[in-house]
Amino acid sequence: MVALAGCYVFGTLGINIGYHRLLTHRGFSSPRWVERSLAILGVCCMQESPVVWVALHRQHHHAADQERDPHSPLASFLWGHIGWLMIRSDNAENGPSKARYARDMERDPFYAWLEAHEHWAVVALLSWAAFFGVGFLTVTLAGGTTLDAIRFGSSLLVWGAAVRTVVVWHLTWSVNSVTHLWGYRTYDTPDDSRNNLLVALLNNGEGWHNNHHADSRSARHGHAWWELDVAWLTIRLFMSLGLASNVYLPSRKALAKRNASRAHSIGSNA
Repeated sequence: MVALAGCYVFGTLGINIGYHRLLTHRGFSSPRWVERSLAILGVCCMQESPVVWVALHRQHHHAADQERDPHSPLASFLWGHIGWLMIRSDNAENGPSKARYARDMERDPFYAWLEAHEHWAVVALLSWAAFFGVGFLTVTLAGGTTLDAIRFGSSLLVWGAAVRTVVVWHLTWSVNSVTHLWGYRTYDTPDDSRNNLLVALLNNGEGWHNNHHADSRSARHGHAWWELDVAWLTIRLFMSLGLASNVYLPSRKALAKRNASRAHSIGSNA
């Protein structure tokens, strides 16, 4: 249960909403404390600093499925999923990517501090230690033995931090790999992005990737009524609480293309 809850708290709130829809695409605005809290949750997923993550993802959109794409699976599924992280590539060099795609992030003192001297990694490791500490103190304060406290703290560390982190890694990477190979295309985008139902359900809406590439700034990725987007529902909750404003929705131009494509499909079938 801790691992599942962590996938939402750190994966959906931190990566999907914080790193991706807010920091990378500026799909909505939020108070500074909310933005930075979401960024810290993303940091705890150990997927690089906000500056690097944003830079590489913006580069991906700028050169999707082309030579400069850091992780196009058109080279191979394994390359798009994890290979680009394991093998050095000129397309995924942090320095040039940050300079070109994330200057706005580097100018922010908070994100610049996280980037400097790998402070983001220290924050992530401290969050791991916190899982153990909470478990240990809970049992100790309840009158349990030291051995029981160590066992429970270790259990929270394994499931709440280690297992959860690895699961969120693969959920995030599946958007880079799976949704550029398998699924349906609602929009005729210049890349090979696709909407994948399984990835969307596992990733709380990030799998509607063709929709996203058709209108990357939109905070809503599920365009059809049945395309469940839990991340978008969370943003709507933020809106009702006054924690999100200037929210971008799918543009009329993108929706018009979808309707035109649907009409063409119906006409061809007739």
